[in-house]
Amino acid sequence: MRYLKEARIIIIFFAISFSVNAKEYIVLDYGAKGDGSSIETKAIQKAINACSKTGGIVVFPAGKYLSGTIYLKSNVTIYLQKGATILGSTAMEDYPENQPDYTFYRKGKILRSLIYAEKCENIAIKGEGTIDGQGDKIVLANGKMASSYGERPHIIWMIQCKGINVEGIKLQNSAMWMQHYMACENLYIHDVEVYNHCNKNNDMIDINGCKDVIISDFRGDSDDDGITLKSTHAMPNENITITNCILSSHCNAIKCGTESNTGFKNIIISNIVIRPSKDREVIYGKPDGISGISLEVVDGAEMNGINISNIVMDGPAVPLFIRLGNRARGYDQNLPKPEIGSIENITITNITAFNTGPQGSSITGIPGHLVKNITLDNIRVFYKGGGNEDDAKNIIPEKEDGYPEATMFGVLPSYGMFIRHAENITLKNIEFYFQMDDRRPALYLDDIKNGKFLNIQADINSASTFIQGNNVRDIFINNPQPGDSCQSVIDIIGSKSKSIRLTDIDAQRFSEIFRVSSEAAENIIKTGNIF
Repeated sequence: MRYLKEARIIIIFFAISFSVNAKEYIVLDYGAKGDGSSIETKAIQKAINACSKTGGIVVFPAGKYLSGTIYLKSNVTIYLQKGATILGSTAMEDYPENQPDYTFYRKGKILRSLIYAEKCENIAIKGEGTIDGQGDKIVLANGKMASSYGERPHIIWMIQCKGINVEGIKLQNSAMWMQHYMACENLYIHDVEVYNHCNKNNDMIDINGCKDVIISDFRGDSDDDGITLKSTHAMPNENITITNCILSSHCNAIKCGTESNTGFKNIIISNIVIRPSKDREVIYGKPDGISGISLEVVDGAEMNGINISNIVMDGPAVPLFIRLGNRARGYDQNLPKPEIGSIENITITNITAFNTGPQGSSITGIPGHLVKNITLDNIRVFYKGGGNEDDAKNIIPEKEDGYPEATMFGVLPSYGMFIRHAENITLKNIEFYFQMDDRRPALYLDDIKNGKFLNIQADINSASTFIQGNNVRDIFINNPQPGDSCQSVIDIIGSKSKSIRLTDIDAQRFSEIFRVSSEAAENIIKTGNIF
């Protein structure tokens, strides 16, 4: 045992020594000026090429370095000293097209990036400086602004790389997605700040089918989606931890999807603050955001093993959106059309949401394909409210092949949570409140099998029911607590409804314990401990 400890000490010593003694390549020594007006692409690339032969650090001293595409290579760290800024060129000809040797959706359409790396290992971008893409100023050779999806460059695009470290820097003003990591492994992003509000598709960060990822102490404000996990190729997202972040997005602050070909597995997201964007002008989305958390599978992926906890959000219209659909868009036209995917084993706990919109949250599958094993625990949401009796009667279309967006169904027939086509659903220790009186129930359950609804407290209009159930089976409701008296614990419709148990019911809070429509089977409800 003593020898093992000594060996570990030796390994750590050599690792520290290597880091301290890594050879430095200062870009000024390779012809860069740092004056902010000269194109420095060749000088920067010359320093990177030299560094790649030995491994080491390419150092940017304080100054402004105007550059087109630079190609990061294995065993190279880009280090921006305090006061150093890499400025993206505003001329499109400084961003050559790159065709990765890898099949993915939009291959041949996404082509450009300020910093590009493919099949590299042991690479890093670190320091105390800034990378500014100047994404709202890039012009084509004919003088027109770059606008199409494919021609606008990312700031960082890495494909099939291993051992990536992005740390300490500030990233701003990308013409496209800010960071795009595709089919990468061992990715570590720490203490990075992002501001991205200058163009369309201004995502904060896109993790696209990557493995073994840690994102921590991250701060971001973006017009489009925030921290986004997606899969547009053969590799799934797996073994991912996201923690200790402060996020603002005009769209979806935390998102798995929309592009969802090959899956999401073993993902932990925790300790996140979601707050309104500082930028009130919107290119796409809403000033305070569309959703806080969106989990989406619409292109055949499997989503399995997602744990989300300790989230405080202020402003997004929809706190939670879980959607299994069937858009069935493949990443390779030579492959068969994707089959319907799956969502299961999702746990979401300790969530507080303020100033949300009127439409409500939702968890939805599609007929014959249920979302499964979803647990929500210790959640408190303050909704805007304002729904009327007609809203409570809204019939929500399936939209099986629709683009998955948290607002896709419009105003839902429940103000708190709408759940449809789901199995083994547990909601416990949930609190729903509304700012304006609302005539909708707190929960609407449609085609639910095996549901537990425990200790739910909610504001309810006295003329409304606590829960609306349509074709619900094997449902257990315990200790529902309306803020004031209301009509019933549950109104039940649908000929397939059966096996519903109610217990620990304070009868003084309800005009009737339950109401059953004529189409529902008789004797489908059992009650206990009515007091």
